[in-house]
Amino acid sequence: MRRLVLFAAFAVALPVLAQPVALDARIERAVAEVAPRVVEYRRHVHQNPELSNRETETAAFVARHLRGLGIDVRTGVARTGVVGTLRGGRPGPTVALRADMDALPVTEQVDLPFASTARAVYNGLDVGVMHACGHDAHVGILMGVAEVLAAMRDDLPGTVVFLFQPAEEGAPAGEAPAGAEQMVAEDALAGVDGVFGLHVTSQYEVGELVTRPGGMMASADDLRIVVHGKQTHGAMPWGGVDPISTSALIVTGLQTIVSRQVDLTQSPAVVTIGRIDGGVRSNIVPDSVLMVGTIRSLDADVRAELHARIRRTVTSIAESQGATAEVAIAGEYGYPVTSNDPTLLDRMAPTLRAVAGDGLDLDATPVLGAEDFSYFANEVPGLFLWLGIRTPGASDQAFPANHSPLFRIDEDALPLGVRALTQLAVDFLEGEG
Repeated sequence: MRRLVLFAAFAVALPVLAQPVALDARIERAVAEVAPRVVEYRRHVHQNPELSNRETETAAFVARHLRGLGIDVRTGVARTGVVGTLRGGRPGPTVALRADMDALPVTEQVDLPFASTARAVYNGLDVGVMHACGHDAHVGILMGVAEVLAAMRDDLPGTVVFLFQPAEEGAPAGEAPAGAEQMVAEDALAGVDGVFGLHVTSQYEVGELVTRPGGMMASADDLRIVVHGKQTHGAMPWGGVDPISTSALIVTGLQTIVSRQVDLTQSPAVVTIGRIDGGVRSNIVPDSVLMVGTIRSLDADVRAELHARIRRTVTSIAESQGATAEVAIAGEYGYPVTSNDPTLLDRMAPTLRAVAGDGLDLDATPVLGAEDFSYFANEVPGLFLWLGIRTPGASDQAFPANHSPLFRIDEDALPLGVRALTQLAVDFLEGEG
């Protein structure tokens, strides 16, 4: 395997003045050196969380760091995103590395010296703010990667683009498109040939790096249904059209789409109604009912099929009851399937094995959670990784799942994240794998 070296090769006829140093070795030393600072970066971001599209201080922190490394910086991308461009000393391809920056409206319950005490207004409510999904770790890791790669820029054959993205958790109402979708619209991937990203999870232990070809995380589409009936007295339901009983039939019908109409052996799918609003008192049949839910799939074709079947099922059931129904899918929030490019994964598998050793799993179980990294991977070949952050041997109860107010990270996991993204970038630029 061809390796990038740190010193120019001398002509054969000249005496050898120094033994070339493999970049892998330099990466190992640099990662070890930067690891304590990555912990500091992560803790700073953790202690100062900001909600989606409100990551102004986080973005400023990142931009200062990148500029201090001599990296070209563009701010205000997709409102609060930061794009850093590191040009290597030799011509070559362009690779992008992504970290999301936003926190969640969750009040932290973890006893840490750097725990968040931040508060903000979310949907009109005063809420606690916490990095309950690990985006603080993503920011810290990518800041460390930038530090390592900037120190060896003269030896890099190509360009590295650092994508510090806002609003992965979804934009506030009225601010879509946002996040990765808006970064793509604002040319953050211009000239990029491939993109890599990772996400920390307590599902796996420290030292584990996990991925899979094809669909890794689901598409996510918001579903909004309004059933229109005719108001009447509850003692005389025949005098109107009951949207509540119609909605009950619709909920049952939606479940049969997944259980009876989709081949679940080919791709998992979920249609869930999570909210129903209708009526004001016990003896009045209301005019309308609102239902809100989510649609999940791991295949783009199945996603389109679900949309069509949902519209048909809802409108047909409503019509059968003398009611009408409006169906809105996605609207301001809808993520495509996060799918890893099989060719890119096959090419980079040797790099991942070298980085993670026995901790590598290339056959991860897909999940029906969603990620807007999918927008990047829909534009150029992409590869997304799970990074384990649970202490080896610890129970699931000791490390609750992402989005919990008790979510926490074993920071020993961070160096593997830095090493993985750094080595992936270098080997991609070198054409290796």
